[in-house]
Amino acid sequence: MTTITAAPFRVARSARHRWPLAAYAGRRIVAGVITLFIATILIFLVIQILPGDVAQIVLGRNSNPQRVAEINAQLHLNASLPSRYWQYLTGLLAGNLGNSTAGLVQGVQTSVSGIVGPALAHSLELALIVMVLFVPLTLVLGVVSGSRVGGGIDHSISTTTLAISALPEFLVGTVLIFLFFTELGWFAPVSEIPQGESPFAHPNLLVLPVLTLLLVSAAFGARLLRASVAEVLTQDYITSARLNGYSQRRIISRYLLPNALVPTIQILAQQIQYLIGGIVIVEAVFNYPGIGNQLVRAISVRDVQEIMVITTILAALYISINIIADVLCVAIDPKVRTTI
Repeated sequence: MTTITAAPFRVARSARHRWPLAAYAGRRIVAGVITLFIATILIFLVIQILPGDVAQIVLGRNSNPQRVAEINAQLHLNASLPSRYWQYLTGLLAGNLGNSTAGLVQGVQTSVSGIVGPALAHSLELALIVMVLFVPLTLVLGVVSGSRVGGGIDHSISTTTLAISALPEFLVGTVLIFLFFTELGWFAPVSEIPQGESPFAHPNLLVLPVLTLLLVSAAFGARLLRASVAEVLTQDYITSARLNGYSQRRIISRYLLPNALVPTIQILAQQIQYLIGGIVIVEAVFNYPGIGNQLVRAISVRDVQEIMVITTILAALYISINIIADVLCVAIDPKVRTTI
């Protein structure tokens, strides 16, 4: 009996010892799934407890008892909360995102997936452009500033990035519109991509939203990386390298950057997560047809199904970024790997 109960325990310990990174990744994925499940419950409950009758708000002046009853029946609003949540959750797991509430009011069956899919693709394309520019810009600003702490260049970069990071996204976007449209007339103040076309086919419409997101995210990321670089440069091995006569370029390339890689990944993950929230505001400012702008529109017309789907997608992206960043940090840092 002792052998039977002890064997699985030894096997589990052996597997964890042999593949610690895989075991850690598995635990993080399980924790992420549980977190997402809790998030869907919170999202569902928050939307359900909003004041006012959904059917009456959506119908507006066309509201009457018969139409309200029809909408309530179509949206299953007469069912209990657990029943409605279970229907929502099973629909998500089956890939059925349901129909738009606003579409039901107009008497048409409009699939939420048909609305959210293109909007999500547009947002990912916008975020991809920002991240491609963000990574080298943040590395240059952070390393240059952090390796020259107290100098004139450091003061200039720190002051500029502090001023930009203190401004909200909508204000930065408004200033850029005033500068590049009102004063210079270079770019359009809105980024209305024609339906069915890729944003890459209209690069002039992407300049202002990309620049807005890039300025705010790079300013904040550069400040975080500067602090990390400045801390690494105080370590004993950096001092030893300097005493041995190594050049500043060699110290940065051979000792600084490898040891600042983990903080850099964490900063990158934070900025991608920032984009999830910041992109909602920026898309609304420039009327860019992305997931953020679609969420604002759904909230304005109280499209319950669309709001739940979009917020769940954003939560899943946020959690996934956290998991990927954590696993990458463990994979590249031997000191962290020995503790898992």
